[in-house]
Amino acid sequence: MNKVVIATRESALALWQANRIKDLLLNADPKLQVAILGMTTEGDQKLETSLAKIGGKGLFVKELEQAMLDGRADIAVHSMKDVPVNLPGGFCISAILDREDVRDAFVSSKYQCLADVPKGGVIGTSSLRRESQIRNQFIGLNVRPLRGNVQTRLRKLDEGQFDGILLAAAGLERLGLQERIVEYLPVDVSIPSVGQGALGVECLEARQEVIDLFRLLDHDSTRICVEGERLVSRLLGGSCTSPIGAYARFSSSHLEMNAFVAAPDGSECLRVAGRDEKNMDGAIRLSRKLVDDLNSLGAQRLLDGIE
Repeated sequence: MNKVVIATRESALALWQANRIKDLLLNADPKLQVAILGMTTEGDQKLETSLAKIGGKGLFVKELEQAMLDGRADIAVHSMKDVPVNLPGGFCISAILDREDVRDAFVSSKYQCLADVPKGGVIGTSSLRRESQIRNQFIGLNVRPLRGNVQTRLRKLDEGQFDGILLAAAGLERLGLQERIVEYLPVDVSIPSVGQGALGVECLEARQEVIDLFRLLDHDSTRICVEGERLVSRLLGGSCTSPIGAYARFSSSHLEMNAFVAAPDGSECLRVAGRDEKNMDGAIRLSRKLVDDLNSLGAQRLLDGIE
């Protein structure tokens, strides 16, 4: 290949992510031509309704996938937490980059940590996963939906519409906005979304030349962890909007993973953990075991209750 066209949403964060891939490609092959195709997706247009009610985070990727089908783009770049765990037929994730910060971040101009927010305090988030865990552990907080790009969410906070908001730390750090973070939530307080902190490259399965090109960006241990997390959600029948989280990481001797399923209102929160070998087979075994453990605790009952 002598040219690559990257399809991306036009938000500042999405463009940063696309340019990150562009820079890595050019560093590997300065002769390569790399162009960026900016697009507005349905998910970007429908900001007044919760994602759970309009089709989930897949609304952020389907226009990008259509651009690849039409031949207008070769790849699309996503935050892996936004990629549905069941890809449309004919697509694959050709590379998952080295993972960045997986934690959720609390941003506030009034309080130094989430625990300081008094009962009745208004917390904004776009994520049912975050909402359910916060409601479970910080009883009495008023959690409200918050849509829009990172800058829009920060503006709504600064206008006084919220006492604090929750965002992915990696997104703020990528945009140079880490100074807005007042607290990084520990992963045992807010288990991350599957794939959080990792960038992925999507392409058509039939484009072997694209797959071969992006092997150089694929980070083996991150892929093992992210694929294990995505399997947890897939086996549970979850979507990008389900109150499900999983976080896998390599320790010195094992692959370790935490997972949870919650009721949307936080009244119940089921958490499990385990370890296995540090390879893809170990990730698959561990994911299946944690799903079995969650189901034995009643996970499907909670998920079946989501409208």
